[in-house]
Amino acid sequence: MEWRASHILVSDRALAQELVRKAKQGADFGSLARQFSTCPSKSSGGDLGWFGPGKMVAPFEHACKGLGVGSISDVVQTQFGYHVIKVTGKRD
Repeated sequence: MEWRASHILVSDRALAQELVRKAKQGADFGSLARQFSTCPSKSSGGDLGWFGPGKMVAPFEHACKGLGVGSISDVVQTQFGYHVIKVTGKRD
């Protein structure tokens, strides 16, 4: 299984929770990523491209496994900070 995902990475949990709320209420995910994310992927709206098992840190990968295409995660904490993840594709 491979996934395609976009994410927003921030250092503050409260901000991440607010971004989850906005994204789940229909705000444009790419715009939120460009405005708030600290990851270099922000220039592409948070798009991380396709990745397979073992390519992302475990909490991030686990969240992607549990989401359907188009779904937005709750806050996911990793050693990099707090992520809001949107799965944009899955393929075998």
